[in-house]
Amino acid sequence: MPAELLKGKPLADKIKAEVAKEVEELKAKGVAPSLVAVQVGENEASRVYTNAQRKNAEQCGIKYELQELPADTTQEQLLKHIAGLNADPNVTGIILQMPLPQHIDAKVCQWSIAYEKDVEGVTPTNMGLVTFGKPRLVPCTAMGAFELIKSTGVDIYGKEVVVVGHSDIVGKPAALLLLNSFGTTTICHIATGQRGMTESHVRRAEILVVAVGVPHLIKGEWIKEGAIVIDIGINPTKDGKILGDVETEAAAERAAWITPVPGGAGTATTAILMRNTVEAAKWQLEKRS
Repeated sequence: MPAELLKGKPLADKIKAEVAKEVEELKAKGVAPSLVAVQVGENEASRVYTNAQRKNAEQCGIKYELQELPADTTQEQLLKHIAGLNADPNVTGIILQMPLPQHIDAKVCQWSIAYEKDVEGVTPTNMGLVTFGKPRLVPCTAMGAFELIKSTGVDIYGKEVVVVGHSDIVGKPAALLLLNSFGTTTICHIATGQRGMTESHVRRAEILVVAVGVPHLIKGEWIKEGAIVIDIGINPTKDGKILGDVETEAAAERAAWITPVPGGAGTATTAILMRNTVEAAKWQLEKRS
């Protein structure tokens, strides 16, 4: 029986409705959640994301501002700009748009964002809170994957979980969220593939999360019967198609649930960014009280 599709839009709509309600409650307390996106230089791909951010913010009642800095902005100038946003009580969320020019160290700049305004969840404090099972602001795509898994109603406790990909913003935090839910969690990465062991790990996965950016890396025949498959890969092809990291059609013949590509976990990412913006505003309110 073909797998049930885990679409991101219903989850995104649900999250945005909840966020809009919380925004109204915060405004009644005199707190207006606001999100500032900082972009250095022109980037058309980034424009797609900032447009989506603006649209989602408007739907949720969150003030949104895109601050564009020239491409020749130095790292020192960017750090000073971020420090100004950190100090501004009217700014409750900060996002640094990627990619940055090559002369700027992205991690140094991201880590300079005040942790309580770090709506992407990338600072050491927020990553540490995820590690210790006390998350406040979690990387958005990783949380989207986790929320989709929970939406199936399947108990993660004790399940064989495999995460393919160990990026700081998807693979690692997704693995930690699943580990903290008592999934028996394995992470596969480049060294796993070099040893030819990815397939053996994937074949036993009851819950599989894939985020590597390699089209159809995971073959449909590797999927365990009845598995949950979360494919975060977005890989454009020369003929205009978008492929995931998993062979979707073949995998759907074996899985119980699978995300479509596009239209899966990534669809909920911007909605979770809005939820993080509200969570950040609440965190700052707590710190002031």
